[in-house]
Amino acid sequence: MAAGPVDDAAVLNALFGNTSQGLFVFDSAQRVVRYHPTGRGVRELAVEDMDGHGIDDFAPGLDPGELRTLIDGVLASGEPVRDRLMRGRSPSGPHRTLALEVSLFPLCGPGEDTTGVVGVIEDVTERQAAADRLAVLSTVHEAVGSTLDGRTTAGELVKALVPGFADAASVDLLDDGPWGREREPGPVPPDLPLRRVAFAPASAEAARRQGDSRPFPFPTPYTQVLNDIRARLVRVAPDTAWLSTDRDGFAPLVKARVHSMIVAPLVARDTVLGLLNLYRHRADPFADADLDVARQAASAASAHLDNARSYRREHTVASALQRRLQPGTVPRLSAVETAHIYLPESAGGDWFDVIPLSGTRVALVVGDVAGHGIEAAATMGQLRVALRALALQDLEADELLTRLDEVAAQLAAGPFSSAYPHVATCALTVYDPVSRYCALVRAGHPPPVVLDPDGSPLSVDVPEGPPLGAGGKRAFTPARVQLPTGSLLAHYTNGLVAAGDGHGRRARRRLEHILAPTGRPLQELCDAAVYGMAPSPHDDAVLLLARTRTLPPDHVADWSLPADASVVAAARRLVDRQLAAWGLDEAAFTTGLVVSELVTNAIRYGRGPIRLRLIHDKGRLLSEVTDANSTSPHLRQAREGEEGGRGLYIVMQLSSRWGVRHSRQGKTIWSEQQLQDTGSDDAPDPAEVWSVS
Repeated sequence: MAAGPVDDAAVLNALFGNTSQGLFVFDSAQRVVRYHPTGRGVRELAVEDMDGHGIDDFAPGLDPGELRTLIDGVLASGEPVRDRLMRGRSPSGPHRTLALEVSLFPLCGPGEDTTGVVGVIEDVTERQAAADRLAVLSTVHEAVGSTLDGRTTAGELVKALVPGFADAASVDLLDDGPWGREREPGPVPPDLPLRRVAFAPASAEAARRQGDSRPFPFPTPYTQVLNDIRARLVRVAPDTAWLSTDRDGFAPLVKARVHSMIVAPLVARDTVLGLLNLYRHRADPFADADLDVARQAASAASAHLDNARSYRREHTVASALQRRLQPGTVPRLSAVETAHIYLPESAGGDWFDVIPLSGTRVALVVGDVAGHGIEAAATMGQLRVALRALALQDLEADELLTRLDEVAAQLAAGPFSSAYPHVATCALTVYDPVSRYCALVRAGHPPPVVLDPDGSPLSVDVPEGPPLGAGGKRAFTPARVQLPTGSLLAHYTNGLVAAGDGHGRRARRRLEHILAPTGRPLQELCDAAVYGMAPSPHDDAVLLLARTRTLPPDHVADWSLPADASVVAAARRLVDRQLAAWGLDEAAFTTGLVVSELVTNAIRYGRGPIRLRLIHDKGRLLSEVTDANSTSPHLRQAREGEEGGRGLYIVMQLSSRWGVRHSRQGKTIWSEQQLQDTGSDDAPDPAEVWSVS
C-alpha cells in the first residue's frame, strides 16, 4: 500500500472512508495520529485514549516491544507485515485473553521515503478461541490411546489438555469399574471410591495424588456428575458452599485461586468409568464453548479407556486360563532334572510340558500359539492336551508332531484361518536315560540350546519343519544325538529373546553364555537367563531347562531270547533271579506272570529275536518285551469257554500302566508296576487273576 505524506488529508480520508476495519496511522515516532473508531473489533477503544498516544498507551495488554519492533521494521524496510497474531490481556477483565491480528503497511512520502505506517488491527479473540479449541481436540485425538493400558491413556489425556486448554487436569477412575468387577449401567452411588490415575502438571499442589482412592464428598460437582452423568461447568470462589464439605481436601483449589472448573463423566457403552476434571486459575474462565470441548475430549478418551478395560479383562481371563492349562507340579523323574520360567506377559499361547514316557523316557515340549488372548490360550490348551494324549500312544517324536499337526490343521478352520498363516510352533525332545539318546524335532520353532556338562555348546542340527497348522504335507525330520550325563537342554520361546536379536545367532550365543555354568542349580540358571536376556514385555516367554541323567546300569537287566515256547519258563527264572538281586522278592510272582504273558504273546504273534528288559526305577518296576513284528496286539475280552485271548487282559490287571511302543525295528509291549502298592487292598490278587486262564 502506498500513499502520500501522513498529513495528506485527502488520501487518508479516502482510505478511512472505504473500510470497516480497525485502522491506525502511526507516524515515524510510533504515535497514533489517526484512528478509525468504528472499525470492526476496536469499538471499545475511545478516540481520546488513542490520538497522540504511543504504543505503550495504545496496547496495555500486549507486549509493546513486539509491536514497536514490527513498526520499526516496516519504517526501515518499507516492506509490509501481514496477518501477525498477537496475544495479550484485555483491559476489560484480568482473566480475559485478547487476540489481535495485525497487518502493517508503509506510508510513503514524495521521495519514496516511508513517513508513517498504516496498521490494520482486528480483534480475533473469539475466532482464535474457536481455533484453539479445535487444536486441543486434534491434540487429544492424536495423543490419546497409543497403548491398551488405562493409566497410560489417562496420562496422555491430561498431558494433551494441560496447559493448552486447562491449567490443571486429573482423571479419576472408579475402583470397581475399569479394573474390578463389572457394574450395571446407570447412576453411580456417590460414596463409590475413585482412584486418581493421572494428574497434570506434576508440580501443581493437589490433595488427591496419583493412586489415591477414596470417595468424593457429597454433595459436590463430582458426585452430581456421577449421579446424572452430565458434564458441568462450575464457577469457583473461596466462599463456594460445596468447598466446605471437605475444607482440607479442597484447600489446594482455594490456594491456587481456581476460578472455574469443568467436571465431565467418562462414559462408554452406558457405563461410567470415571471423571475428567479440568481447572483454570491463570487462563480465561471456562466458557460454555469449552464445556463442549471437554465433553468431546472425555468421549474420545472414554473409548480408549473402555478398550483398555476390555483388554485388561480379557488379559486377566486369558492369563488365568493360560496358567490353569500349564503343567501344575512338574514330576520328579529319573531321566532329567528340570526347572522352568513362565512369563505370561501378553496372555498369549506359550506353553511347556514335561511328559513321562514309557521306559523311563521323558518328552520335553515348548510351544507358541499364534495370537494373544482367550482364543490363543484355549488353543494352547487344546494342543497341550492333544500332545499328551498322543504321547500316551508311545509314538516316535517325528510321528507325534505329524499327528499334532493334523490336530492343528483342524483348529485352523477356526478364527486362525484368516488372521494367521499357522496355528502354533513347537519344539519336542525325547530323552532316554538308559541309552542317553535324544531325539529332537521342531515345527517352525527355534531349536533348543544344548550344552555339555562343562558348559560348551554342542552343535546339533535339528531340521526345521513347518509350523503346526500351516498346511501342506511336509515331513518332520528328527535329529538323534547321544548326550553325556549332565548335559543341559534349554528349550525356549521367542519371547525370551525377542528384545534382542529374536532368533538371531547373537541372542542364542548370549543365552549359551548365561547357561554355561551348568553345575549351578537350574532355577538359578532360569533366573539368570531372565535377567540377562531381558525378555520382551509385550510377549510371553518360556524357558524350560533339563539336566540329563543316566539310569545306573545295575538298575537295568536285559536279555535276548529265541522265539521258542521253551524260553517262557527260562524267562521267569531270569526274572526271579534279577528281582532277588534287587531285593524285590515280593514282586516276583506278579512280575513272573506279566513276563510270561508278554513273552508268550511275542512268540505266538511276533517275530524273533525277542528282547526282555527289566528296569527298576524309583518305586516302580518296568517289564518290556520287544520283537521284530510291528503289528500291534489287540486287547479283547475272551468269551466264556475260550481257552486263549486273556494274556493282555492279565497284563492290564496286574499293571498300573501298560502299552505298546513302536519303532522302526519292531514293537515293544511294556508293563509298569508300582512297587509301593504291592500287597495293598486295592492291588489285584495274582492268584485270582491267573485263575481266569
